[in-house]
Amino acid sequence: LDSVRQFVSAVLQEEPTIDILINNAGVGGCPYSKTEDGFEMHFGVNHLAHFLLTNLLLDRLKEAPTARIVNVASYAHTFVKGINFDDLNSEKHMQVSLLYGQSKLANILFTRSLAKRLAGTSVIANCLHPGTVRIEIFRHLLNGTIAKVLYYLALPLIFMTMKSPIEGAQTTIYCAVDEAVEGVSGKYFMDCKVTQPSKAAVDDDMAERLWKVSAELVALTGGTVE
Repeated sequence: LDSVRQFVSAVLQEEPTIDILINNAGVGGCPYSKTEDGFEMHFGVNHLAHFLLTNLLLDRLKEAPTARIVNVASYAHTFVKGINFDDLNSEKHMQVSLLYGQSKLANILFTRSLAKRLAGTSVIANCLHPGTVRIEIFRHLLNGTIAKVLYYLALPLIFMTMKSPIEGAQTTIYCAVDEAVEGVSGKYFMDCKVTQPSKAAVDDDMAERLWKVSAELVALTGGTVE
């Protein structure tokens, strides 16, 4: 998380205003590993880094006449029934799809809590599923001969059904700049439309608990919305 704090320091020095923050960086399908701070890789990169970055930039965002925060989540949030607070580092359960899914559920819950805290300000926050896009985020799943053979056999189907990167970016762009989203906050979008996420993703108690736990984990002492 040191890199996040260094980035924030540079941005605050160089940018007098911030109108749009898109939290899109992420990992998927990684072999079990931990960040330098000791967090499970998916949870640390996909959620905690975005949580910290957003909170540290909030004051600058709020100075803009209007500002938007867009968190790129995923339909994969439906793979899990909730946040496993008893095993956030997933040391007991290491199934890759669940690791990614939990981090994406965290994105939605974070957005929900953030939007409530930003009510009455000039900043809105939303999240989205970009679709299944032809990018290399799951390249780690191709380790091994059998996986590679199956991938290349299925390649024609993959190209027919998956979105191009430009197509996959459309909902993100929509949430970031479209006039129709003005005043809309705390929602989950898919194909440029508000969509109902999973039952777990609208659990306010879970969202609040995740916020408090995340703040503790990243040692957030300033710049947060209470």
